[in-house]
Amino acid sequence: MTGVQIRGLTVRGPQGVMVEPFDATIAPGRTLAIIGESGSGKTLSAKSLIGLLPRGFRAAGSAVIGDRSLELDAAPAAWTSVRGSTVALLLQDPFTSLSPVHRCGDQIAWTLRAASDRRIAASDLAREVTDRLAEVKLPERVARAFPHQLSGGMRQRVAIAAALAADPKLLIADEPTTALDASNQAEILDLLRAVQARRDLSVILISHDLGLVRGRTDDVLVMQHGVIVERGATGDVLTAPKHPYTRALIDADPVLAPPREASAPESETTPTLVRVTGVTKHFGERTVLDGVDLRIGDGEIVGVVGESGSGKSTLARCIAGLEREDGGVITFAGENLAPGRRSRTPGQMQIVFQDPYSSLNPMMSIGSILREALAVAHRPASDVAVLLETVGLPAEFAGKRPAELSGGQRQRVAIARALAPRPRLLVCDESVSALDVSVQAQILTLLTTLRDDLGISLLFISHDLAVVRLLADSVTVLWDGRVIESGPCEQVLTEPRHEYTRMLVAAAHRENTSVGTGEREE
Repeated sequence: MTGVQIRGLTVRGPQGVMVEPFDATIAPGRTLAIIGESGSGKTLSAKSLIGLLPRGFRAAGSAVIGDRSLELDAAPAAWTSVRGSTVALLLQDPFTSLSPVHRCGDQIAWTLRAASDRRIAASDLAREVTDRLAEVKLPERVARAFPHQLSGGMRQRVAIAAALAADPKLLIADEPTTALDASNQAEILDLLRAVQARRDLSVILISHDLGLVRGRTDDVLVMQHGVIVERGATGDVLTAPKHPYTRALIDADPVLAPPREASAPESETTPTLVRVTGVTKHFGERTVLDGVDLRIGDGEIVGVVGESGSGKSTLARCIAGLEREDGGVITFAGENLAPGRRSRTPGQMQIVFQDPYSSLNPMMSIGSILREALAVAHRPASDVAVLLETVGLPAEFAGKRPAELSGGQRQRVAIARALAPRPRLLVCDESVSALDVSVQAQILTLLTTLRDDLGISLLFISHDLAVVRLLADSVTVLWDGRVIESGPCEQVLTEPRHEYTRMLVAAAHRENTSVGTGEREE
């Protein structure tokens, strides 16, 4: 049988064995999911098959991919001919795999040239690039575009075209849709499945999103601390898990969680903390926000949802003063706020971003980061321990650096830093989208606890409707810079009135409730 056969895959690192030996088989046209929390070893396992382990890590074992036999401890030079033509890697963020200063067509052409043993004429190369774009349902004009000129979903399609240009036998997709909204996720995954079927391609899908795994994979490996704790057909494992760790992952999945009963008062009966009225924002000739209205009550959690490019992050940044709105009015506790950061005080509002590793200085200790925030708020440095305790971290974390923490721990530090000035509003911009489901559930619980204990309000920006449904009291739906629906969260997401909201809900439902049957989709 062709396809992929893995035998005795092992990874060792500076601290010993990081991935215990395991075997796996992937038939042509089939998808194997590897799931587990951060640090479980799933990405290390996948990168062993393409010779891209980090410095200080070494793989052992063997693999047969198509008609090629590989020793996983081969020297780095031996992997040059493997990458692209035998194994291709698709990363989470296409900005990571695409050069921002080269046109998309050129980047696909690089792979085509590298895979060819002869010189390709310019006209033939241009035609081949166009064909590769057509395969991922992109028009010819995309070849002339730079990555920043495309939407997130279009960039990921270009990345897929580039990854598959050399006709590999195995595609490793590492969290390929984490940063995309539900409808774009569904489109990319459906596209991958269709291309896979046409090419009879074997796929390894690395993911922490159980909805994604449930819907579009055939078999699954569940990893915990470098050990495969459960394996089998996806439908069987995720419907009737046998291992406690697998059951814990499923229990933490917000898609499967029951609706949250709002503990906050009804929005219209609480004092208004923030009111946005008729806000507009333009970037050049493009209108990003078009007469947006929004209300956040005292102690209320308000969700804002929409696809990439809908304007939800721009709205959050205008409220926080990180962008200057072109028109409209934003008030805080009844007082008008002028556009820009100068009219905001640290005690009014703070923002927590998606990636805490990007927003935390890697050269500073956690204690130094928090002391700096406390100094701005004129609070004593001794309150570092109080901040850490507030977000559920031990005081000794003050001596660690961001790189020593997990993703969830780093996000708790980012929240602690935001709480230093004792803000009345916390703006969370995709603050849990990159986290594993169990860690995500812990952060959501923390945010709810902070609202209940501190009485703060939250503006929660997300493309994940399941997370918003779990957390928010009310929700506003943005489409193309306009508010098309708003109201109590359960009402809007259970009985949406607008066609666009119904489409978002349907896309999220389709992604998270379908079960892989082992049959390939055309």
